[in-house]
Amino acid sequence: MQEYSKSKLNRVKRGQNRANYDVAQINAILDSGFIGFVSYVYKGNAISLPMAYGRKDDKIYLHSSQANRMLLSLLEAGEMSMTVMLLDALVLARSGLHHSVNYRSATLFGTVKVLENDKEKEEALECFMDHMIPGRWNEIRPMHQHELDRTLVVEMTIKTASAKIRDVGVNDEPEDESLPVWAGLVPLKQVALSPISDEKLNKDIQVPNHVIEYYNMHK
Repeated sequence: MQEYSKSKLNRVKRGQNRANYDVAQINAILDSGFIGFVSYVYKGNAISLPMAYGRKDDKIYLHSSQANRMLLSLLEAGEMSMTVMLLDALVLARSGLHHSVNYRSATLFGTVKVLENDKEKEEALECFMDHMIPGRWNEIRPMHQHELDRTLVVEMTIKTASAKIRDVGVNDEPEDESLPVWAGLVPLKQVALSPISDEKLNKDIQVPNHVIEYYNMHK
């Protein structure tokens, strides 16, 4: 089992019993998510924004316009942090204090650089697209050069990371366990609904297999 080394930067302090530094488990969280919360500083202000991402090995790919202030700020700093969280259940206890949620979260720390080579940019965008829905990249038209030129692609190399995972039931005070109050879990999951074809599609174009496969896996 390969683990990220623990340091002041990535060590989980609160709830250490839920901490996890296993590379494979952190990658599994990243692969199950698609939106990460990216933190950066802009003109002295701390800002956090949700961003879709793609992952390949120890690389995270983000993209936006060439004028995107978040990506430009990250490139200026040369480093970044991103958190991905998956919500698995509401934990309803007998007292307000012990209500909680079950979740899987991963926080990444690493260095960033801009991708300028067209081939590298396309490979990063393919990674991003197939992270959204596997097989999608090969079904769409190739990018025009002017689209590629207008797109800023940033590559993060994960240097260290940590995860926090809560996957247990209610943790009430012993004296509260006999109270006539319902307690338990409400499991949650994100599901895909039936694909809706664009109204401008030619009538003979059917929903492609990769979309149907994604729907069947997540319905």
